Amino acid sequence: MSISHDAEISRLLTDYRHGNKPTDTIEAAFDAIEATDDPGIFISLVDRDDALAQARELGGRIDPTKPLYGVPFAVKDNIDVAGLPTTAACPDYAYTPTASAPAVDRLVEAGAILIGKTNLDQFATGLVGTRTPYPVPRNALDPSLVPGGSSSGSAVAVARGLVSFALGTDTAGSGRVPAALNNIVGLKPSCGALSTRGVVPACRSLDCISIFAGTVADAWSAFSVAAGYDKGDPWSRPLPLGRPTLPPSVRIGVPDDKSRVFGSDTAAAAFDAAVDLFPDVGPAHRAVDLTPFFATAALLYEGAWVAERYQAIRDFIEGRPESLHPVTRQIIEGATSLSAADAFAGIYRLAELKRATAGIWNDIDVLVVPSIPDVCTLADIEADPIGANARLGTYTNFVNLLDLCALAVPGPFRGDGLPSGVTLIAPAGRDGLLAAVGAALHGAAGVRIGANGFKIPAVAAQPAEAPLASVEVAVVGAHLSGMALNHQLTSRGGVFVRKAETEPTYRLFALPGGPPPRPGLMRTNQIGNAIETEVWALSREAFGDFVTTIPSPLGIGTLNLGDGTTVKGFLCEAAAIDGARDISSFGGWRAYIASLG
Repeated sequence: MSISHDAEISRLLTDYRHGNKPTDTIEAAFDAIEATDDPGIFISLVDRDDALAQARELGGRIDPTKPLYGVPFAVKDNIDVAGLPTTAACPDYAYTPTASAPAVDRLVEAGAILIGKTNLDQFATGLVGTRTPYPVPRNALDPSLVPGGSSSGSAVAVARGLVSFALGTDTAGSGRVPAALNNIVGLKPSCGALSTRGVVPACRSLDCISIFAGTVADAWSAFSVAAGYDKGDPWSRPLPLGRPTLPPSVRIGVPDDKSRVFGSDTAAAAFDAAVDLFPDVGPAHRAVDLTPFFATAALLYEGAWVAERYQAIRDFIEGRPESLHPVTRQIIEGATSLSAADAFAGIYRLAELKRATAGIWNDIDVLVVPSIPDVCTLADIEADPIGANARLGTYTNFVNLLDLCALAVPGPFRGDGLPSGVTLIAPAGRDGLLAAVGAALHGAAGVRIGANGFKIPAVAAQPAEAPLASVEVAVVGAHLSGMALNHQLTSRGGVFVRKAETEPTYRLFALPGGPPPRPGLMRTNQIGNAIETEVWALSREAFGDFVTTIPSPLGIGTLNLGDGTTVKGFLCEAAAIDGARDISSFGGWRAYIASLG
């Protein structure tokens, strides 16, 4: 059962501009919840009259200062909402907070209207969505499948069209696995981008608030509002949000070994079909050895991080162990057999694996993996509750341990008609890049939103402008998108702004030395060539840090672009062109490198 009209955010806002009222949307949401045949989605609901009062307070005309004006949303019930119980799916643990989590407050201030709190795997421990004392939410597409967890209710609420977006949490994949199983988008942001104050912790050092939505654009709308540095949260950090703008070249990595798709030819074919849909924005996909990533994933339920789950509810589990779900208790009590030495061994091993995986990001910009290795049925969980759950985390468990961001997007449906999807992964701070690539992929997949049958709206092109309080810098060589040194921009929160050419008064040289090979750009006093550049934007602090990495004979000067604008950019000392090859006729570094084969 879905609400009586499309809950996609841009279309809701369009309806409001044409006279629809937020009260109509909220009434429809509550009517649909009452009519649904799934009692497991919500643990508690906001009083209907209270929600309608909030809708009326927004006024009768859309407010441009409230980007989520009249948008209904839900919150996983391990995230605090003032006046509503927080249960973490354990009734004996429940308490009623007097303050909401900062992320919830930010959404409400932006005009979003909370509908209720959703079901989950108890204490966010699980990827199946069935470890709850409440009725288990039903998978929105096929009731024989698990709904996915731990953010089961949030994902199903979005997939059924009951709300426009929902907050979940993600420590081991809880914001991605349910998205894949319910044909929706799951945005797992960079750790620390959203405050986790007001969240019942699973592993505080790894926890993220995640966002479920029908489209990448909707997930980004909620993310850009909810994100922000919180000095009251020791795990929060100021991260650039970036912009969902697709650069001219993106280097894609894919697993070099598909045996991890657990023998399902159907799942493997669906993954291949999704990869074939990627926008043509770079070189051929690179095969990546995921061995160190899988080794990292194995750490999550060993040593330090099981002990961290135990510490999160230590007083409760020691005082009332019988209150826990049997499987949840079995997993968390495993920490009692571990020592502090075991915890440090895990921390040391993680440091080694971080070093082993770091270099991969010099060769690719986005790693693409299956969101889940295969579907999982309720019968699978009944037969093997631990093993079946563990398999779902194959491609998710390593992400937060390695400080990566991720975005799960639906792909073409499998040959058997079941949902499938892929997850895009990149280093922290590159959320905008993932959103741009993910939106293009989702649009090309030809699937509907969740289970409600609505089409994905066309992706609006992002305006070519730099974020506020940033410095534009033009790059001409190995810092171009998809090339060897582009990570020096993206790792500093660099945002692609536009392609441009210099005015035709420049010459480009291939300088001796390297690797990597380097170009030198010089302005002449005579007619030269228009040289291809890319304009990127960096914060002023990041720009200053970036400049310190530039070696002689290169430097930063002012470039005159063909569109009449001036930006900071790379220039070369005149003495450096002795013995250099003039490659101006190629029109740019990318074309020259291509000519070398």
